[in-house]
Amino acid sequence: MLKGCAAAGPIRVREAGAVQCRRLGTAGGGRRLPTAASVRCSRSEVAPVTGLAAAPAAAEGAGMGLAESLRLGRLVEDGLSYKESFIVRCYEVGINKTATVETIANLLQEVGCNHAQSVGFSTDGFATTPTMRKLRLIWVTSRMHIEIYKYPAWGDVVEIETWCQGEGRIGTRRDWIIKDLPTGEVIGRATSKWVMMNQDTRKLQRVSDEVREEYLVFCPRTPRLAFPEEDNGSVKKIPKLQEPAEHSRLELVPRRADLDMNQHVNNVTYIGWVLESMPQEIIDTHELQTITLDYRRECQHDDMVDSLTSLELSDDYSTNGSAIGKQHKKEHHHFLHFLRLSSTRLEINRGRTEWRKLVR
Repeated sequence: MLKGCAAAGPIRVREAGAVQCRRLGTAGGGRRLPTAASVRCSRSEVAPVTGLAAAPAAAEGAGMGLAESLRLGRLVEDGLSYKESFIVRCYEVGINKTATVETIANLLQEVGCNHAQSVGFSTDGFATTPTMRKLRLIWVTSRMHIEIYKYPAWGDVVEIETWCQGEGRIGTRRDWIIKDLPTGEVIGRATSKWVMMNQDTRKLQRVSDEVREEYLVFCPRTPRLAFPEEDNGSVKKIPKLQEPAEHSRLELVPRRADLDMNQHVNNVTYIGWVLESMPQEIIDTHELQTITLDYRRECQHDDMVDSLTSLELSDDYSTNGSAIGKQHKKEHHHFLHFLRLSSTRLEINRGRTEWRKLVR
């Protein structure tokens, strides 16, 4: 565990050789991969960083790369989840001097990829198993749900825990818990669903037993959900926005910087496009509490995108005449979102957001 991360003390990180893991086991055609039960870790005391000159040599001695030795992440002791700590940088905060939702989403993506690498999955950005690479299969996001209860500010240190597990026969899911590291307070939660797609044909494919055996060994033995509450927002269906939309931004163009290592528009870019059509009066007086996106179609670098937004009126958010309910309705607003290709008007994704009154 990190020490000295409170404001009064210095930030401390592990020395390059502080974590040593020996991975054993086989999977997928005899290739040696770790199993959750075979991860052996020994951790020395956390030490303050007095200089990084010795880090490469220490990392080499521990059998780790420099990036791995400096990363503040680790598998938990049972090997079934992964935790990593991050300092919020100045360029990751927005007009409210707190991390933006895009920053949060990027950190979720980062810790998920690092988790996949830590258990021996591929480093090509797809987190694929040996069988998946053999058959040219990849994971693609079908739904993302994020709830932020308190946004971290510039210089804050957050700890994110993530784990994955099976989701029926058609895919998998990944969950996250976000905490303020010094206090342990849960400041956010997230969950996502992923489906398998053929990299060449772009068609969805059922998860085979062989693939399931390769990744389920790293998953909790019993279901563990970031949102265990019944009828929580992460499972609610998103209705299609009815046109004409109340607010819109048309013909948004993907930038080169929006493309990921796989030459596709990054998942986080869609969040920015959704927010582009939010009314300014809401942006000025509220902050995003919840966002849910259903991904329906890929977007390429030469596509133009329309972002549509309308206020959602639903019985789910009725006040029932109570004073508390009326106050909640006054301070919270729900919106429906729709992204489409400008040229064909085909749906890219649909979303729902909830906004709470901003406390300054």
